Amino acid sequence: MAFYFVQFLTGLASAASLFLVASGLSIIFGVTRIVNFAHGAFYMLGAYVAFTLTERFSGALGFWGGIVVAALVVAVVGVIVEMVLLRRIYHAPELFQLLATFGLTLMVEDLVVLIWGPDDLLGRRAPGFKGAVDFFGQNIPTYDLFLIAISPIVLGGLWLLFQRTRWGVLVRAATQDRDMVAALGVNQKWLFTSVFALGVFLAALGGALQIPRDAVHHALDLRIIVDVFVVVVIGGLGSIIGAFVAAVLVSELNAFGILIFPKISIILVFLVMAVVLIVRPWGLFGKPEAAARRTPGLTVNPWRPLTTNERWLAMAGLAVAAMLPLFAGNYALTVGSEIAIFVIFAASLHFLMSVGGLASFGHAAYFGLGAYGVAFLAKMAGLPMIVSLLVGPLLGLVGAAIFGFFAVQLSGVYFAMLTLAFAQIVWSIAFQWVTVTGGDNGILGVWPEKWAAGPASFYWLSLGVAAIAVAILRVIVFSPFGFALRATRDSLLRSEAIGIDGKRVQWTAFVIAGTVAGFAGSLFAYLKGSVFPDSLGISLSVDALVMVLLGGVETVSGAVVGAIVFKALNIWLVSQTDLSKLVLGGFVVLIVVAFPKGIVGVLETIRNRRKSSSSESSSKSSLATSRIETAE
Repeated sequence: MAFYFVQFLTGLASAASLFLVASGLSIIFGVTRIVNFAHGAFYMLGAYVAFTLTERFSGALGFWGGIVVAALVVAVVGVIVEMVLLRRIYHAPELFQLLATFGLTLMVEDLVVLIWGPDDLLGRRAPGFKGAVDFFGQNIPTYDLFLIAISPIVLGGLWLLFQRTRWGVLVRAATQDRDMVAALGVNQKWLFTSVFALGVFLAALGGALQIPRDAVHHALDLRIIVDVFVVVVIGGLGSIIGAFVAAVLVSELNAFGILIFPKISIILVFLVMAVVLIVRPWGLFGKPEAAARRTPGLTVNPWRPLTTNERWLAMAGLAVAAMLPLFAGNYALTVGSEIAIFVIFAASLHFLMSVGGLASFGHAAYFGLGAYGVAFLAKMAGLPMIVSLLVGPLLGLVGAAIFGFFAVQLSGVYFAMLTLAFAQIVWSIAFQWVTVTGGDNGILGVWPEKWAAGPASFYWLSLGVAAIAVAILRVIVFSPFGFALRATRDSLLRSEAIGIDGKRVQWTAFVIAGTVAGFAGSLFAYLKGSVFPDSLGISLSVDALVMVLLGGVETVSGAVVGAIVFKALNIWLVSQTDLSKLVLGGFVVLIVVAFPKGIVGVLETIRNRRKSSSSESSSKSSLATSRIETAE
């Protein structure tokens, strides 16, 4: 009994830091509606800056002063980021903001390695809290008791700030309806800046307070951000009390799950998140939000079939790509195969986002399920490669059918978060079900047969499947089903009024996208010769989002161009520099700020302007000619 009590207190200590970070994200998310993927980066920066300051200054004053000053320094950095970067894209769709903050995260990961080095850093013990307290024969660190005490103090301070000050009233009002707050004459610009500064301060403080407990390393951001998203979603957007309760719930599940349910300990948190989203999408303590900005799908220009010249141009590009084995080496062909596979993956997500208006944060689940499906058939059942490639992706179809049934009941950010929860559930199963999936060791030896084993033959296979997948998706777009899907995207009520079953149409689109992603995963398994849980991870889902948004979510060919540019640039940078994430992140941020429509969107805008200018000049010349003829 004493052991379980100590475990409970350990969970409460972990909840303190998690609450600080989650409350900051909840405030930012609730007011600005920014899916701030860089919030974990600010947490990590707080830990690194606090380590430097506490090592430089001695004594209790130096340590605790360093903790507070580190949080303030990172808060100032957050204000600069908000004013220079985020303020420019507040009126952009949420996914573009996600892309910008993801690029910022990549940059911070390389910057901390550049400044502090790649090794783990061990901070010194907190002055005054170096001992332990005996509880029925079990020792509890006094620093853990300090964290347990500080958490409700911070909660009380935030409650007073939001309930008893005019600024807090404005923040709570903006959480519910930002447009009404703006209509009342409130300066949203500085309100957003102050909210962002407070949120970053809390995140940095949470990171700084962790240095006596954990080592500081450059992967802290990704480790914390998933749990923080879970806490925010469970507690409710903009709810500080919800963040506190959810942080305690998540931390205790992590503390006791490993003891009571060791086989599914990682899954428990995401199961709770999924159940909360299905039953109460706005969280335990949140409130249904007012109608927000339109989703990216609603701003898409009407698509048109390719003209004859455009078809010939596409065929010529495919023919040029098919000639790559004639002059390229094996490495270039392997890279080309990987790019073709990710073209399929990005095209499947682009179909779901652009045509269906459904932004999935967990699309890698179906990519990974397709990879594992092929591995099971090839390694365990011993089926031929052709059969495995045709049947293996059906595992992605099954996963998309099950998860999509629940996901399409929601919309907007709640839909995105539920897809993230389902993806993390699948990842957790693959990671912990060692007897079937191999766990972290993966499934090895998934090699293609002789007819596809050569780099050239496998490249042609990948290129052919990519061309067929993109063509099929495009045919679906211009089919009656595609028009029904776009009608549902633009107005669910109007589409249902004319007899379209909107939820069924969206569910079907979800299944189609998941199946196509499964085909990409099956090819990827044969390309790498192995399958690991990383194929289901959140980082791969974010990569797919980056590809789509980089190319242009409002364009027909944006996913293809985005996948080619992102993967080629990523692979080239890794081979050329140790700071590949810094350069790639800077490129992503530049694209979002300077070219928010994506690469293809910018090119189409330039082309349309030239057409309009040429048509205007021709109309002016014809008008001048007619006037001359009239005068004569």
